[in-house]
Amino acid sequence: MSNVSEKKHEHKGRSSRSMLDARKILKDIGLKSGDQFLDAGCGDGYFSEAAAEIVGPGGQVYAFDVDGDGIGRLQKEIAEKKLANIEAGIADVSRLLPLADESVDVVFISNVLHGLVANGEWERALKEVARVIKPHGKLAIVEFKKNETPLGPPLSIRLSPEEVEMLAKGYGFSKVAVKEAGPYHYSIILEKW
Repeated sequence: MSNVSEKKHEHKGRSSRSMLDARKILKDIGLKSGDQFLDAGCGDGYFSEAAAEIVGPGGQVYAFDVDGDGIGRLQKEIAEKKLANIEAGIADVSRLLPLADESVDVVFISNVLHGLVANGEWERALKEVARVIKPHGKLAIVEFKKNETPLGPPLSIRLSPEEVEMLAKGYGFSKVAVKEAGPYHYSIILEKW
């Protein structure tokens, strides 16, 4: 047995701002005015801020990430822009989220699931997502395509849409659509039964 501990996938990386059009992706997944939206693994809040604009004053955005520095910057930006419909905080989707059961219309996970799978945390994460999402709510996952690209995680930990669908199926989700999300990404939209 080796004394070297197994290296875990790091849960923070570069921002997706330069690679992904947040408004287009959120419109493609069907986010609408009045929705309760969870950005699980929100990073710098790029998608959260776009979602706040779409859901409007009648909706709510919950932006959670494990990176305290990123959340601090997002909280500062929320205050500066006076965005009343975003709540940002430190939370881990593979642990208990500070949300009530069946309280969210759309759960959004961008460039996070591959790391949860690599670290063996995906089952807890999908169980937690299934707990907070409303019946017939949507789970939208954006991931790097499973082919060589100049950016992104190692090919060995990337997930195909079919693999994501199989993982989510065991937690009450069925595939609605798979869409192009950028030159290196796809989005898969699933619905909770």
